[in-house]
Amino acid sequence: MELLSPAGDKNKLIMAIEYGADAVYLASTRFGLRTFAGNFDLDGLKWAVNYAHEHGVKVYVTVNIIPHESDLADLPEYIKYLKKIKVDAVIVADLGVMSIVKRVAPKLPIHVSTQANITNSESAKVFISLGAKRLILAREMTIEEIKTLRQSIPPEIELEAFCHGAMCISYSGRCLLSNFFTGRDANRGACVQACRWNYAIREINKQQEYPIEEDEHGTYILNSKDLCMIDYLDKLRDAGVSSIKIEGRMKTEYYVANITNAYRQALNYLGSHKSYKLPEKIRAEIYKSSHRDYSCGFYFGDPKQNLDTSLPTSTYDFVAVVLENTKNGKTLVEMRNRFDKSPLELLSKTKNNDIVEIEKIEDLDGNDLPECKIPKQQVYIYTKKNLKKYEILRRKAEKSSK
Repeated sequence: MELLSPAGDKNKLIMAIEYGADAVYLASTRFGLRTFAGNFDLDGLKWAVNYAHEHGVKVYVTVNIIPHESDLADLPEYIKYLKKIKVDAVIVADLGVMSIVKRVAPKLPIHVSTQANITNSESAKVFISLGAKRLILAREMTIEEIKTLRQSIPPEIELEAFCHGAMCISYSGRCLLSNFFTGRDANRGACVQACRWNYAIREINKQQEYPIEEDEHGTYILNSKDLCMIDYLDKLRDAGVSSIKIEGRMKTEYYVANITNAYRQALNYLGSHKSYKLPEKIRAEIYKSSHRDYSCGFYFGDPKQNLDTSLPTSTYDFVAVVLENTKNGKTLVEMRNRFDKSPLELLSKTKNNDIVEIEKIEDLDGNDLPECKIPKQQVYIYTKKNLKKYEILRRKAEKSSK
């Protein structure tokens, strides 16, 4: 199966590719559903496609807004531009957008977004008849339903399914809360994640409010657990899924690197073993970046296990990213969380979980530092480890962030 990772900006694109993605999905500053991600301007899109293709990675561009009339004027020229820079596919949700793509760039492959809510074979066949090459299935489908759908459509049509990340509380992401509360339309890319806010009930004739909560962690009613299918990749493969997708264009570059790396290792393990029982050292990685409690979503038909608190947790903190390969025991890094000479753990494609002992920290002028505490400060660390560009330093969180 293809491993498809999020690329919300340049750094996340690089990390996704560096840590094992076969393909990335991203957007320009318009027409996608993650307006508040860094995204790419037109020149940035061209750079992203070239960079990915140089590394043998495909690029799918999201054009998955549910557009109003005012959104349509610039779409044809934008689609032509995507074809010109040789993106590998566009992700669309709206029939009108799909029609424009077919009209102005008929050879550009179309992937139908999860926003289109495909949950059955008849819906799938309609989109295929309109030219879809890949169907990104609704998150509400079970494994058994995916098997049935797979058997009902031509074998060359690809199926994509989410395997990891945040689960929108609304049906396949079609949410109205953001629009109602803030005027920011989630279906046009401006979601404020209102489902993560705390809520209370107030009786109309009284001033007293009653919190909606299950325990001391907060509200459950509009929150869902994060999806995690790393233990069941064989089930997705056997159901006929062609591509597994990690949610997270709004997440950090560390999240993208860490989760992509974990699923890359898991897929490699799946491909080299007759029975799939994931080693604990691979599973442990998914807890080392910020997440809500995990569930299997709707894949096994138990939606009640998806309810969660609104608060994330993580067992590890992102400390620094390596900017240059180690030279003569000296490594340039950029700080993400305050650190001193205490040992750190390494996130790497080749030597995961190695301990990095820091002998010395210097600023760029060569002055000794007892610790690095300025956000995004670049410093040199001295260590016996030979670190590589884009490797990540992290440390075990002192306490859960939950």
